[in-house]
Amino acid sequence: MYENRRIGLLFALPFVLGVLGFKLFPFVMSLALSFTQYDVFTPPRYLGIDNYAHLALHDPTFRSSLGATLWFVALAVPARVGFALLVAHVLNYRLRGIGFFRAAFYLPSILGGSIAVAVLWRFIFARNGLVNQVLAAVGLEPVMWLADEHHAMWTLVLLFMWQFGSSMVIFLAALQNVPVSLYEAAELDGASKWQQFTRITVPLITPVIFFNMIMQLVHGFQEFNGPYMVTEGGPLQSTYLLSLYIYEESFRYFNLGYGAAMSWVLFALVGALSALSFWSSRYWVFYAGERERGR
Repeated sequence: MYENRRIGLLFALPFVLGVLGFKLFPFVMSLALSFTQYDVFTPPRYLGIDNYAHLALHDPTFRSSLGATLWFVALAVPARVGFALLVAHVLNYRLRGIGFFRAAFYLPSILGGSIAVAVLWRFIFARNGLVNQVLAAVGLEPVMWLADEHHAMWTLVLLFMWQFGSSMVIFLAALQNVPVSLYEAAELDGASKWQQFTRITVPLITPVIFFNMIMQLVHGFQEFNGPYMVTEGGPLQSTYLLSLYIYEESFRYFNLGYGAAMSWVLFALVGALSALSFWSSRYWVFYAGERERGR
């Protein structure tokens, strides 16, 4: 028994060392560095809360970047979750060749938000890109997607929304667990497809909607490739998200202490919004055990 325990611990050791060395240690060190001035080349100099005070009171770029990040998350997260649910609902029908379409719609998630996809996105929305060529073909004026501050954010939202495959697969699994007998009973009562979707489907999969919402909320605040490769934070810093600001302060200007402070502000913001989501879930997320206890 003791020998088996040692073997088990030995197999778990690489994972434990990886977590300690590449996750927990950087996590703690970033908190320590957030109270210092550190540029890699000289030893850290303790500043107390000066970095956080400067962020709150004397950094207009931080405030505009935070506003752009919140605006992006408010647009992109509901768009990706809603679109993933819509596509999953369509792909839930038993049709010939449906497996091919499920794989095809999942493909964007395999490609992910890679640099190659971001570069492709930039060419698609360029002045003479594919989108404007389509608009010109139907007699519409071209749009300056990447040069207009009112349109640039939407290119990032569409890029984020395009990577909906993982959420779609989770929604599809949830939809396949909804009892068919409920839909049959609703049809006998004369319920329309929309009524079946809003009165049966959505309430039964609210735990999965909540899970996908939390996951995409975290991903939304971490979005980097889009603003870095597609819009470069412009125009007029309208897409200068907080992740891009943290990167530039930390690795372009080597102001790692200030970048660490912004990272912890971002961490606190994501934690607060997640906690608020968990608090609100008691009013709209329904679990099977709770439904049975309510009978």
